[in-house]
Amino acid sequence: MKNFVVKTIANAAALAVAVWLLDKITLTGDSTGKKVGTLIVVALLFGLVNFLVKPVVKVLTFPLFILTLGLITLVVNALMLLLTSWLADKFDVSFHVEGFWTAVLGGLIISIVSWAMNVVLPDDND
Repeated sequence: MKNFVVKTIANAAALAVAVWLLDKITLTGDSTGKKVGTLIVVALLFGLVNFLVKPVVKVLTFPLFILTLGLITLVVNALMLLLTSWLADKFDVSFHVEGFWTAVLGGLIISIVSWAMNVVLPDDND
């Protein structure tokens, strides 16, 4: 359970950095508390998408992973971010990613920040 909370916090922080750096990734809210709550919900959605959909996409695109030496990962991460944006819209969560290239850059930022957060935050598999 602790590992789940740590990963959710890392995802929320990574999403916050992407929202802060990229104008075309938007998160709206009336107050800081609402924005933090929205970030947590989006982080949960993003984690769910990465847990359920991403492995299937990776298996289906395995030949492309080999052909592009793993660079297709940027596209897969962008698609997961766009899917999260679409789901957020369906659940009436104030998070939106505008455009594929914004999603590619956002996915790259989220991957780097999430990796750094997972290095810094404790990881307890007990």
